[in-house]
Amino acid sequence: MKIPTKISDEQLVELLQTKKDREQAFGYLVDKYSQQLYAVIRRIVYRHEDADDILQDTFIKVWRNIDSFKGQSKLGTWMYSIATNEALSFLRREKANRKLPLTTEEYDLAEMLTSDPYFDGDEAEAQFMAAIDKLPEKQKITFELRYFQDLPYKEISEITNTSEGALKANYHHAIKKLKGFLGIDNTEE
Repeated sequence: MKIPTKISDEQLVELLQTKKDREQAFGYLVDKYSQQLYAVIRRIVYRHEDADDILQDTFIKVWRNIDSFKGQSKLGTWMYSIATNEALSFLRREKANRKLPLTTEEYDLAEMLTSDPYFDGDEAEAQFMAAIDKLPEKQKITFELRYFQDLPYKEISEITNTSEGALKANYHHAIKKLKGFLGIDNTEE
């Protein structure tokens, strides 16, 4: 069977759960979601090579577990959850394998950038990303999914298994900390 160019996620899941069309449907799934999942992973893991490995691990996990997907959330939400968990597991393994803290280089970069009063947009972005990397894990994930992916709290709640109230608090604290890291006045709130 040839997969149509436009297919709903519900139809795609049905095809993925049928052995006959599974491989072709999986190829379509990879094409449809690779960029989105890569972006989620890359916000957590900064090295391209690591993000590629995690993306591959994510799709392997999707392939192995698609039969257990019951449609209680959107397919994309389910895969975002897998990608986020895979990236966090990678970071934990990396941190355990290193002698130095995971973000030493980023802290050094942020210090260097903040000491220079004249920096361009690329440097400002690097400073912003280094500040994000300083956030505690839960605040970092909440901030990245809300700010960069523009996901609603309800969907982030499904991805992270965290209440919407806790997510709103995490996001608020993340914003405050980022302003502090970047030297932005927090008194306006």
